[in-house]
Amino acid sequence: MTERKPLGVSFESWIDRQIREATERGEFDDLPGAGKPIPGQGEPHDEMWWIKQKMRAENLSFPLPGTLALRKEAEEARAEALGARTEAEARRITEEMNAKIRDSYRTPLSGPPVVQPLIDVDEVAAEWRALHPVAEKKPAPPKDPKDPKDPKRPKRPKRPKRSFLRWFGRR
Repeated sequence: MTERKPLGVSFESWIDRQIREATERGEFDDLPGAGKPIPGQGEPHDEMWWIKQKMRAENLSFPLPGTLALRKEAEEARAEALGARTEAEARRITEEMNAKIRDSYRTPLSGPPVVQPLIDVDEVAAEWRALHPVAEKKPAPPKDPKDPKDPKRPKRPKRPKRSFLRWFGRR
């Protein structure tokens, strides 16, 4: 491909010859997408196709207007609170979202006029408790009498400490 076009040869025949030679050498054999249909073939032309393709590849979504983004964030926060490990964490998540909602009351957001109600913290906590019932405590299994970590096990009497001077014949 780095060679120059010879004089007197048309571009089309020179390019066709390079493609034919590359095909004979097998340079087009293992290309990604070989044998698959061309994506978007048969669909109407979309001027923003490359943006949509990039967003699909990056697993992104189109930005929502402020009011709708707040509503979506509130729904996600409620679901996150219900999946929290502790009730205190669920309450914290809900309170943080309520603070964002209160801020939205003070500052106008873009998008359709939608008033997002505050999330009821006690209601979320009650749902969290219903989803996470407290397991009853089972009695502890009987202790092994030979277990050295058992605090009720009788201890051996301690030996008197010896001095390192015993090696030299003095005590």
